[in-house]
Amino acid sequence: MKFNECPNLKASFKYVVLIMLISFSTYAQQSTVKGKVTDSAGEPIPGVSILLKGAASGTTSNFDGDYELSIENPSRAVLVFSYVGMTTLEISVNGKNTINAVLEENVMAMEEVVVVGYGSQQKKDITGSVSVVKSEDFDSRPNTQVASLIQGRATGVQVLSSSGKPSQGLSIRIRGTNSINAGSEPLYVLDGVPTTDTRSINPSDVESITILKDASSAAIYGAQGANGVVIITTKRGTSAKPTITLDTYAGVSQVWNTLPVLNGEQYRDLMTEMGQNTDWDLYNENTDWQKEIFQSGLSQNYQVSMSGKSNNTNYYLSGGYIKQVGAVRSSEMDRANFKINLDQKVNDWLKIGTRIAYSKYSDVDINDNSSVNSGGVLLGALNTPSIIGIYNNDGTFTSNPFQNWENPIASTDGSEREYNNSRFLGNVYLEIAFLKDFTFRSNYGIDESNGIYDYFLDPYRTSYGRALKGRGVRNSDHSSYYIFENTLKYNKEIQKHKIEALVGAVSQKNYWENSAIERRNFASDGIETVNGGSEIITATAYKSEKANSSFISRINYDFNDKYLVTANFRADGSSIFGPDNRWGYFPSFSLGWRLSEENFLNESKTINNLKLRVGWGIVGNDQIDNYAYLGRVGSGANYPIGGITMPGTYPASIENLALKWEESEQTNIGVDLGLLDGRILFTADAYIKNTTDLLLNAPLPKSTGFDSAIQNVGELQNKGLEFGLNTINIDKEVVWSSTLNISFNKNEVINLVGQEIFQGGIAGRGDASLIREGLPLGTLYGYEFGGVDSATGNAYYINNAGEATFSPLAEDRKIIGDANPDFFYSFNNEVSYKGFGLTVFLQGSQGNDMLNATKIEAEGMLDPKNQSLSVINRWRNPGDETSIPRATWGSTDNSRISTRFIEDASYLRFKTITLSYNFGEKIMDELSMGSLRIYATGENLFTITNYSGFDPEVNAFGGSNTVRGIDYGTYPQTRNIIFGINATF
Repeated sequence: MKFNECPNLKASFKYVVLIMLISFSTYAQQSTVKGKVTDSAGEPIPGVSILLKGAASGTTSNFDGDYELSIENPSRAVLVFSYVGMTTLEISVNGKNTINAVLEENVMAMEEVVVVGYGSQQKKDITGSVSVVKSEDFDSRPNTQVASLIQGRATGVQVLSSSGKPSQGLSIRIRGTNSINAGSEPLYVLDGVPTTDTRSINPSDVESITILKDASSAAIYGAQGANGVVIITTKRGTSAKPTITLDTYAGVSQVWNTLPVLNGEQYRDLMTEMGQNTDWDLYNENTDWQKEIFQSGLSQNYQVSMSGKSNNTNYYLSGGYIKQVGAVRSSEMDRANFKINLDQKVNDWLKIGTRIAYSKYSDVDINDNSSVNSGGVLLGALNTPSIIGIYNNDGTFTSNPFQNWENPIASTDGSEREYNNSRFLGNVYLEIAFLKDFTFRSNYGIDESNGIYDYFLDPYRTSYGRALKGRGVRNSDHSSYYIFENTLKYNKEIQKHKIEALVGAVSQKNYWENSAIERRNFASDGIETVNGGSEIITATAYKSEKANSSFISRINYDFNDKYLVTANFRADGSSIFGPDNRWGYFPSFSLGWRLSEENFLNESKTINNLKLRVGWGIVGNDQIDNYAYLGRVGSGANYPIGGITMPGTYPASIENLALKWEESEQTNIGVDLGLLDGRILFTADAYIKNTTDLLLNAPLPKSTGFDSAIQNVGELQNKGLEFGLNTINIDKEVVWSSTLNISFNKNEVINLVGQEIFQGGIAGRGDASLIREGLPLGTLYGYEFGGVDSATGNAYYINNAGEATFSPLAEDRKIIGDANPDFFYSFNNEVSYKGFGLTVFLQGSQGNDMLNATKIEAEGMLDPKNQSLSVINRWRNPGDETSIPRATWGSTDNSRISTRFIEDASYLRFKTITLSYNFGEKIMDELSMGSLRIYATGENLFTITNYSGFDPEVNAFGGSNTVRGIDYGTYPQTRNIIFGINATF
């Protein structure tokens, strides 16, 4: 048989020839490139990463700086040389076999521009205590709130998440709590517009966050800067070619911890022991209330943006939508955001721009931090006996067999309730450059917010609704704010001298109004708006306003890049303070010395940056109620004349024309150290803050006719240490970097004019928090639990004389805990390899105590509530040795606020673990995309703690200055699993 007569053999031969040709062609296009990598001085650089652009192959330079790399298609290949502390270099091969590379030192880390108050500075020139969180620092962590971007990213900054609700805002404390009655939240400045509520800000729009921590950096904000300043800068265009970015993720959430409670048989046994009995045959359900209340929450997020720039125009447009269904039944939140940023250079001397943000926000809250008899959902899940079902035969909600305490589903599903808010926040500006060194900037910003809360409780399904014959509530609130700023800046460099000066004037005005109406006695559930009720219970309306006028100034001086001086001065006048002290004056200064530029260090191969900083300043706090200095008139003192009720008024407060700002005097000493070409960056700060003239309700002589009034009395102190360490551990094919932050703060009440203030009432057992001179805010107060008397089963306590007693007096209470941590910390690791990325972010708090008031309700054994499983070990018979007292119907003696319920709430939480993959450039070219990243994130996956409650990272009293460290059926943090995609086109 001939060759051409065998088609199969002929075809096989063709394939073999084709494969050989392809192989030869491939071989012919392969080439070996070698060379040496040196610095600008000609010294070899070992460990340089040399990668083939768009591929995963590469190598590193040896000790002598030499490298060798086999590549395909040498005519089109591009080599990428990268090394820590050096500028990345790209060189086209173009068929060459030898390519030597010279890497220049990358000084960008030192020349990085940081946004500060009313301007910007190079990082190397900053003399105050300033932390910066950049977009790449939080790209690996999906977030719904701006405040969460900061958590663990800046020393001295504690982000307090008082609950895990989707609607819950976050509280930030910068270097401790600075006030008792006035606000302690920092001032937020979004693109030049001060604001307070950050829940409506879209984190996807944020480019960077600058935190001004000390007075020397925050004094430019004067009376608004005592609690620190958080400056939020949103994104701008970065490339001449328009870029479209798509970010989306979806996830599920669950409560990570549940608490064991008594089953039906154990509950019947407890009730019988307390002398309660009923026809148990009527109650034979087996309902797991925690299973009914806790659910798999869902979250979804969609964000799209377009950005770009030309020689004269820079733009950024975005839109987004996020929706969260909470892990506790009926809780949810959704938000839609729209953003436009535009900068236009009109000519060489004029630039104009705008920042516009609009948001639509809504949420459905749940009732936590309350007992079951007050409708508390979390405590209801623990205290409702399992022997009842959810609904009665007629569709109404079931109740406790012995009390009309409805089950927790009545609180989640028994009413219609929703809060809706629309918000417009933006500004327009113009900049005029003239006389070469001068720049005039005018900025006008507004913040308009409208909110409506609707509530309807029908007259049928719940016992409370039946008692009221239905209830409808509608609250509306409106706030309006504007700021008008005009500043003049001077920049001049003369040989070794650099001078920047700023002067300006600022006007601000706030306006608030709200109204509320409540009606009852609804004929049916057909009309859910308040007009369906025939009986008006409440109808109120309120308006207030506040105005500020300020003058600002600053000067920065730099001599020879070694010696730095910054000085600020601001004068603030406010309508909320008395005419005798309407104006406040807030100076500050700071010094910096860059030792690394001195002759004895500037040749060092180890130390590439060393700067000492010292700063001092005074800042103010004006976060108090409007009209506090006035002698106000109260309404409601009605009186009868001729059988007709006439409206009357009464003196509600006494006048204090000398009322003024709280003042915080702060001193800061810091050091910044960079080693090994930026592979190690270390920063340390020590500070002390003394806040005086606290705005407190202090006693007055009886002759005034008033018991107390707001006065400038009292003093607080915060002092602490902060340490931050950033390291690049490996920078080869595998890149591994780490960040460690640890912060210590000690808070103390210095002067309270002899007062003791009790707050934080719990479960009808009195107050659990004490404010006293010599103690920190957040001090927990109660009785010292001695144990359980084995003869009687009653709890006994240790009085102030050190004796055991069953009936301690109020004066026997003592300090039983401190909610303040000894220190808080975070540890972040990022590893990347050939497109894969792994981020592990840990965050923790050490040494803080928690009053587990949930446990008081769950181990009290004084009423028909279901109890924790631990009470099966209660005292029952004489001689029993146990730490849990006997059941006592109607008596709180065995469950007082005491050391029995104080627990160590220290924790270490795996806050975020993210695994991601970035597709290579070759695939992106084929897909005509800029980049594509997919990721999976786990939040709160693991929590290491000895705390026995739902969660150690909660506080029943929210962001309170004074009442902290109390868990009272508080919505816990959730464990979240998220899958997402980031893509650019």
